[in-house]
Amino acid sequence: MVSKITFKGKSYNTDLSKPIDISIPLRTGEENVNAWYVSPMKIEPVRMGDWVGDVKQGGSVNFRNITFNPHGNGTHTECVGHISKEDYTINQCLKKFFFIAELITILPNETSNGDKIITKEHIENCLGEKRPEAIIIRTLDNHISKINKHYSNTNPPYLTYEAAMFIHELGVDHLLIDLPSVDKEVDDGKLQAHHAFWQYPGNTKLDRTITEMIYVPNTIFDGTYLLNLQISSFENDASPSKPVLYQLNLAL
Repeated sequence: MVSKITFKGKSYNTDLSKPIDISIPLRTGEENVNAWYVSPMKIEPVRMGDWVGDVKQGGSVNFRNITFNPHGNGTHTECVGHISKEDYTINQCLKKFFFIAELITILPNETSNGDKIITKEHIENCLGEKRPEAIIIRTLDNHISKINKHYSNTNPPYLTYEAAMFIHELGVDHLLIDLPSVDKEVDDGKLQAHHAFWQYPGNTKLDRTITEMIYVPNTIFDGTYLLNLQISSFENDASPSKPVLYQLNLAL
């Protein structure tokens, strides 16, 4: 099904029958991606006396409890409520779900103290004159092990404050990355990149989101896409999410 999209005076064609899912599936057990020292996600049948919510175990239906942490157990989208004193929720803040996005690939720089950072120059060089509504950052090396990596105590790459400020200044409203956070794992609670992107608390951008722990396969080329950012309607600062891309081609 081919549809036409117009953005900043340019028209694109996109085939909505060919989605590219860049989320990591939520799975129970140790093989699921994990961060922030949280326990693995659990999917367990409800038990009430002799009744069990599992058809394989003799139940009439599958009826399961799911226990997880949205920030630590997989692909998730968060709003400014993640860092604010105010109770903002992702369900309140994200009201539109389709955006023009630019996928870029970056090899983080290694600093003298061993940190790997994504800089303003990285973002600037990749985007050139493009000013998308959303930026999707794929980091190298981009091994398939990202879908079940345990990130706790690994000091993953992160954005510098200057990089996050630059993304803010570009007017980008949705930032997606294949890492557990845009900030350094241990930074004494500063979360400078989060604060810069959301401009909290001085000029808070309530409609902006950050999506973390995505995975973009190497078979997907850098470029411009239509992004469909799907969430569950949680009244919480974050929700498990399913970002889906659609290839865009300039309409003739």
